[in-house]
Amino acid sequence: MRLVTFAGPPSAGKTSAAIKTAEALMKEGLTVGAVKFDCISTTDDELYQKRGIPVLTGISGNFCPDHYFITNIEDCVAWGLSRNLDYLFSESAGLCNRCSPHIKGVRSLCVIDCLSGVNTPKKIGPMLLFADMVVITKADVVSQAEREVFAFRAREANRNARFLFVNGLTGEGASELARFLRDAPEVATLNHGQIRFPLPSALCSYCLGETRIGPDYATNSMIARKIEIPPVGEAHV
Repeated sequence: MRLVTFAGPPSAGKTSAAIKTAEALMKEGLTVGAVKFDCISTTDDELYQKRGIPVLTGISGNFCPDHYFITNIEDCVAWGLSRNLDYLFSESAGLCNRCSPHIKGVRSLCVIDCLSGVNTPKKIGPMLLFADMVVITKADVVSQAEREVFAFRAREANRNARFLFVNGLTGEGASELARFLRDAPEVATLNHGQIRFPLPSALCSYCLGETRIGPDYATNSMIARKIEIPPVGEAHV
């Protein structure tokens, strides 16, 4: 089974791109399943089910979504193998732009959309930097100039990845993406595997449920990361 990670900011078009790509693979007689990771709730599983794509849903709730992903993806792979899937798409949003769900030896995609602004590629971080391919969506609703600037900024952020425009409504570009996935590495287990980028190392009191404000309630790792505020009377730069 080939595992593929679809990552990207919320509402970037990950589900639409994944479904169109799955449909392209299914036309070739291949079987595709999906795992949808989200924080609070999702209805995207219904979109997969309507296309006959078996889907698992994982809601992280109060848990960091990326940590939740890492601690559950091995079980999801086992689920996909038990169903004899040819492909398992894992879809997750790196909501803090600090994490990355990409795994060594697993074909990894970052989905970003042109409507998010031309500076967005610089803000996404490891989720884009460590992707094998950057899928750009919603290019049909911006000008050609905006589209080219956005793609240029994305290439600056990751010079090693391939880039592809995919239209989640019409499916344009999905066949090319499906071809890119044909030689994705097969995965039998992720046990002892490694993610491509470490998750945040700071474990702070607010991660553990603290709600009160002030230095007495923040851990040392938080206090060490204070904003540098100039003295009164000193001009801001």
